[in-house]
Amino acid sequence: MMESMSEDKIEKSPDPADPQGAPAKKTVSASRTRRVLAAVAVGAVVAAIATIAISGGLNKDDSSSVSVSGGGPAATGSARDDAFTAAAAGDCLNWTPATESGGDRTDMSKVQCGSEHRFEVAGPLDLSVFPGAEFGPGSRYPGALRFAELRDEHCTPIVMSYLGSKFDPKGKFSVGLMFPSESGWASGERALRCGLQFSTTTGELQPFVGRVADQDQSNVWDVGTCIGINQNLPTDPVDCAKPHAYEVISVIDLGTQFPGAMPSVEDQDRYLEGVCTQASNEYLGSADALRDKTLTLFWDNISLESWLAGSRRVNCSIGKEVETGGFAAITGSAKGEILINGAAPVPPPAAPEGRSLPTPLPGAAPPS
Repeated sequence: MMESMSEDKIEKSPDPADPQGAPAKKTVSASRTRRVLAAVAVGAVVAAIATIAISGGLNKDDSSSVSVSGGGPAATGSARDDAFTAAAAGDCLNWTPATESGGDRTDMSKVQCGSEHRFEVAGPLDLSVFPGAEFGPGSRYPGALRFAELRDEHCTPIVMSYLGSKFDPKGKFSVGLMFPSESGWASGERALRCGLQFSTTTGELQPFVGRVADQDQSNVWDVGTCIGINQNLPTDPVDCAKPHAYEVISVIDLGTQFPGAMPSVEDQDRYLEGVCTQASNEYLGSADALRDKTLTLFWDNISLESWLAGSRRVNCSIGKEVETGGFAAITGSAKGEILINGAAPVPPPAAPEGRSLPTPLPGAAPPS
């Protein structure tokens, strides 16, 4: 289930009057935009959680024994059952998704963690030892919402212990739970597995390589990635030729600039404003391209809990903020010709010759 998000933080305030007596100017700052985008990201995650919790991915007629929190229904297959029941902490499991095989997890198997996999087991959760009758013999099937509660209550501590408290709750990976299907529950199965997974906003599990403990958990995308859009909210990576919310232009490792203690948000912003602006100029080919295409430059911040978990990388990205919140739909890579909500962007007027005007922040409207 998708429960991670980037930590975007900013303040909004009109620029004060110039100390030399120049008129005050109002700008849509990159920092203000990032606060708006943070709210958008929260909305996208909440929407994904609600969708997954309702759908659950479990079929009443399913004859399988195991499913994964946030995924679709499993199907029968003894190899899959053996892989699940034998899975222990540190094991990595993989399978062919339903979109490719026609029956999700029919070929689940234990694989080397150095190869692609979709689930890393952090530890077991045995409901048969729980007190009371809720999970006893003949008990009612808990359902997706109850399994989600069990994941949050019990799997998160298991994952934290497994990673030595080095889990980034706002990073790339989320806490997952593998649980029996209805038919498996009816036959008496009460063994669950808590673990780590990499999910899309729709709950589809994506393959990843390597143990989570051995890698930076930063929630970043590769340069050139375009993040899709649905009702002004960001979704998952798509081809840049399709409508999208924003485009990633750089990956910045804050650890190189701040090798010691975690920098304050203000220190992060001061550094990232410069390097992200430079990245934008290089990515788009000129210092005027961002303004001419009416796009906004923004970046992420790293929170204390993410820093303590070892996360150091953030994205610089460009998109088009809308006044009502969220994003406009962009078609085409910002490196070339683009459409914004179906129309070509109209460059703002050039600054009058002979006048000295303050330079707006990246993505800001020209001062009036």
